[in-house]
Amino acid sequence: MITATNHRIKIERPTSERLKELGISNWYSWECELDTFDWEYTMEEMAYFFEGRVQVTTHYGEVEIKAGDLVIFPEGLKCQWTVLEKIRKVYKFV
Repeated sequence: MITATNHRIKIERPTSERLKELGISNWYSWECELDTFDWEYTMEEMAYFFEGRVQVTTHYGEVEIKAGDLVIFPEGLKCQWTVLEKIRKVYKFV
């Protein structure tokens, strides 16, 4: 299991078996067109990106997230999202 600490984003490239274990078919879905916005995570979020590409900027630097990435956004993280290609993701709070 991946964990997020120190308000840093964690990314992995999961296998289809791992995604099945996590039960992503039961997660919430979300889509976003090209956009830039500020965001703060009030709860830890785990997300899987089916489509798109986004640059997330935190005080630790920039992280690019793309289709096929499983991501943990830690509670308390303040960041700016720049959606570079339309995002289609599923997520749950952990």
